[in-house]
Amino acid sequence: MQKTVSVVIPCYNESEVIDQTVAEMLQVTQGIENYQFELLFVNDGSADDTESKLLQYSKEHDNIHLISFSRNFGHQPAVSAGIQASTGDAVVLIDADLQDPPQLIDGMIKLWEQGYDVVYGTRENREGESRFKLASAKWFYRILNYLSEVPIPLDTGDFRLMDRQVVDQLNAMPEKHRFIRGMVSWIGFNQTSITYKRNERFAGETKYPLKKMLSFGLDGILSFSVKPLKLSIVTGFISSGIALVMLFYTIYIRLATDQWQSGWASMLVAMLFIGGVQLISIGILGEYIARIYSESKDRPLYIVKKDIKQPRKDDESDLD
Repeated sequence: MQKTVSVVIPCYNESEVIDQTVAEMLQVTQGIENYQFELLFVNDGSADDTESKLLQYSKEHDNIHLISFSRNFGHQPAVSAGIQASTGDAVVLIDADLQDPPQLIDGMIKLWEQGYDVVYGTRENREGESRFKLASAKWFYRILNYLSEVPIPLDTGDFRLMDRQVVDQLNAMPEKHRFIRGMVSWIGFNQTSITYKRNERFAGETKYPLKKMLSFGLDGILSFSVKPLKLSIVTGFISSGIALVMLFYTIYIRLATDQWQSGWASMLVAMLFIGGVQLISIGILGEYIARIYSESKDRPLYIVKKDIKQPRKDDESDLD
């Protein structure tokens, strides 16, 4: 019996690239023998004609499954929706912008057949990205790894293959602020990497401007570490220690020397320093509380507007 591989492809305003994406995905998957492929496109509330194009492709190809959201819920919810709807023995995650090469799926499957439960792509370099984005991505992964209790592979995205047992465990995790690559690392199992050169975006614009990058980075750090809370405690002790030293120094200067000079500058600096530490600590605490509040509301991670899947021809023959 042939194994099935589900390929989850989140899409948001990808009209300029979606035709090429579908063509390459069909070409690549048709060239891999002895496997059935389910191409699961998740339209994350696109405002262009991405949905209408995918709707047409789903009518033309019985292995294309379209899930369309009622609005834009974000990349990680879109990936999660695809994972939850997948039926394959293995699931591949890949973005629609063709920066991650679909041709690598064949190599991932071969490593999976050798016994690996997770095969993730590690980027050797990233074409067409600014120095700022390259530097920020490099430092983000290293800071995240330092703060996280679970090692998360450096320079990896969501581009990966996961065995069904990993997918089942992932689907059983109910949190709303999802950081897929970290969650997969937390699950464990037998994992390995495959290196590749990340291409420049085929067409269109990035869907991760600075604001979204910062939000995504914050989710990654706060979802997998309580070290920021511990860091605020350490900073509080350090500031208290500095204040205590300054107190003794001030008493010494006042009583043992004639160098005492009244002024407001040192007092202002001390107040600003302590106030800054307090505000940062309160802010960190507030971010954790906000996530507790969000989880307690227990709203759905996404809302599906359309779920279109044509029956396979071989399935129809089985029914006959």
